[in-house]
Amino acid sequence: MINKIVEGFSKLNKEEKINWLVDNYTNNPQTIKKILTQYWNEDSEIQKLHEEFSENTISNFYMPFGIAPNFLINGSIYAIPMVIEESSVVAAASKSAKFWLERGGFKTKILGNLKLGHVHFLYKGDKSKLNNWFSNYLKNILLIGTEEITKNMRNRGGGITNIELLDKTNDLNDYFQIQVTFDTQDSMGANFINSCLEQMSRIIIEQIQRSEMFTQIEKESLQIVMSILSNYTPNCIARAEVSCKIEDLGDQNGISSEDFAWKFVQAIRIAEVDPFRAATHNKGIMNGVDSVVIATGNDFRAVEACVHTYASRTGKYKSLTHCRIENGKFHYWIDLPLAIGIVGGLTQLHPLVIVSLQILGNPSAEKLMQIIAVAGLAQNFAAIQSLITSGIQKGHMKMHLLNILNQLGATEQEKQYLINYFKDKTVSYHQVISEFNKLKKQ
Repeated sequence: MINKIVEGFSKLNKEEKINWLVDNYTNNPQTIKKILTQYWNEDSEIQKLHEEFSENTISNFYMPFGIAPNFLINGSIYAIPMVIEESSVVAAASKSAKFWLERGGFKTKILGNLKLGHVHFLYKGDKSKLNNWFSNYLKNILLIGTEEITKNMRNRGGGITNIELLDKTNDLNDYFQIQVTFDTQDSMGANFINSCLEQMSRIIIEQIQRSEMFTQIEKESLQIVMSILSNYTPNCIARAEVSCKIEDLGDQNGISSEDFAWKFVQAIRIAEVDPFRAATHNKGIMNGVDSVVIATGNDFRAVEACVHTYASRTGKYKSLTHCRIENGKFHYWIDLPLAIGIVGGLTQLHPLVIVSLQILGNPSAEKLMQIIAVAGLAQNFAAIQSLITSGIQKGHMKMHLLNILNQLGATEQEKQYLINYFKDKTVSYHQVISEFNKLKKQ
């Protein structure tokens, strides 16, 4: 117990961290140490770069870096980099890309590019005084007082676009917000937004103390709680869509194009009304979204938080994708809130992120938003296509077959035999083990 408590862990060098860890938390120190060190990059400079991305780093954790080709987006062809460990995701995206390549491809547009941040504070005084002070004085002072921070962003065409005082006292006693809207151009903007908000907090405290509108009790009652961006960006949205004549959908695994279109619409409607289905439906969308977000060095946790909040904006968790049949045409689309960037963070540091962005043509942040939305829509199309025809397990488990065989320690010869064996059969974990054991006995 005592050995598992350590002082000054962050001050130890990498080897010392590993030695302490394996000695106190593992039963096979030499084996674990070998695994950790074999994932170090041979190039010491690249290894150092990776270690400085985070804290207490002892090794690198590899993820597959895949490519989904043949995406036709607004008339241009893209190969989309995807970083994900789940089997069948890249294959499904590629399948969708090829399907829609022959049907006009994906169309995209930006519905909004604005992000939000808040100064959260409590105030127990006269509300009318606060409103008048904000409207007639403070709002302008906040803009002037952050000009030094926003200068470079304004030169690039962005900056602060609006400042509002929000009365939240119906939700929490004495609770107010200064809500600030930002255009952060090609950056995700977290540091920029937070710097502006913290400066505004200081200005608010300074200015209320100088004001003659408030009593001393009212001045003392205004307490800043926190100043922070919001990862919910309902006004920073990319739309991706596809459409074609119903007959152009073609027969799908024995289902006519008409029946396929009808079942597809019903599948989407179910995800729009049932949160149990919507959770799995949207998780599949995020398989595509997150894999591109990670490949391009963006914050997939922020994207996930935003997307799922957006899916719940009506008070009920719903599908992110929508579908309709109109005048003999099949229409299918997604509106996806995304706060991402192509400058800042890892985007200009991680070598594979730089490669990913180059593969995508070094897009602007708005262009990247649209590509990510396409990846989510493509992933969802492939999932629904499987669910309403052959079932999800047939394709997924075929892709998962190699993982099962690797777990069983199959040789290359045994793998090839079993891959051929299951070509025309449904893969299940039980069935693979059964056939593997039979093969071993031969």
